Amino acid sequence: MNNLDDELFQEVDTAFEASLRPVTLEDFVGQDSVREQISLLVQAAKLQNRAPEHILLAGPPGLGKTTLSMIIAGERGVPLRLTSGPTIQHAGDLASILTSLTPNEVLFIDEIHRMSRAAEEMLYLAMEDFRVDVMVGKGAGANSISLEIAPFTLVGATTRSGMLPNPLRDRFGFTAHLDFYETEELLQIVEKSAVKLDVRLDAEAAAEIASRSRGTPRIANRLLKRVRDFALVHNHSAVGLSVAQEALKLYGIDELGLDRIDRTVLDCLVNRFGGKPVGLSTLAVAVGEEQDTIDSVVEPYLIRLGLVMKTPRGRQATAAAIRHMGKGVTQGLFGFDNL
Repeated sequence: MNNLDDELFQEVDTAFEASLRPVTLEDFVGQDSVREQISLLVQAAKLQNRAPEHILLAGPPGLGKTTLSMIIAGERGVPLRLTSGPTIQHAGDLASILTSLTPNEVLFIDEIHRMSRAAEEMLYLAMEDFRVDVMVGKGAGANSISLEIAPFTLVGATTRSGMLPNPLRDRFGFTAHLDFYETEELLQIVEKSAVKLDVRLDAEAAAEIASRSRGTPRIANRLLKRVRDFALVHNHSAVGLSVAQEALKLYGIDELGLDRIDRTVLDCLVNRFGGKPVGLSTLAVAVGEEQDTIDSVVEPYLIRLGLVMKTPRGRQATAAAIRHMGKGVTQGLFGFDNL
């Protein structure tokens, strides 16, 4: 696939996800407490004809942080500017964005914890006083110029809130922590997305997709797309339970929603390392993945299911993980009773 084809594929995939996003808080499923709190902030801002306070959205990937930022801008009736922390590596990068904002515009910075330190320090002043200090010239002739910027709302998203410096975290007027979704909530999302995609999906198939979606709407929608493609290729006019199960089996998604990487991690912990605690760096090398992928993508769901636990000595498989991997072990070998 050449670069042009790859860009086209990314645009189509992005358009697909965008078509399934809710556009109002009423349509947004799940995160009830966060939804009500954001609704209050937006309504108060409307009544006072001002920009809403800065908002920090924290939680694992795929839970709706970007969608909520779009809804905030839409509910307020203002433009939305999208960017990400890794792309802002110099203060000048951030300054060019801030000085071009229109009044009350919403600025969304994804993975905000990955911004450079210089950009973070510039953001402090912008968030509090709506101005930026820009250095003009070099050496002894350098001079600092203060530029006023339009009032704006910063919506920061992070999967690693602990990595945010306290001065930045304290400048957000509201911090929302997004949790994994319950299966019933994911079922609503799958059913709504099926209607938008014109997929004939029965209740059992929808429940099967929802139960294997790792508590994450983004994954639920992607699994639905894979099941739809499977049904289309195999000439199924409607998607029943057996069709959904066949499609999910083809893509390696088991009954707990675990994929290849998840099972590789569990296999390493249970078999290769004999059930003993393993450091993150060692585990990442063993499975051939980045530490950040293991820590922020794979591990949260495995811990939530009770398959992996963190110990002072490293990551360790639980009895539930060993049962899931089909291994019976003795207490003397792993510290568990016979399974």
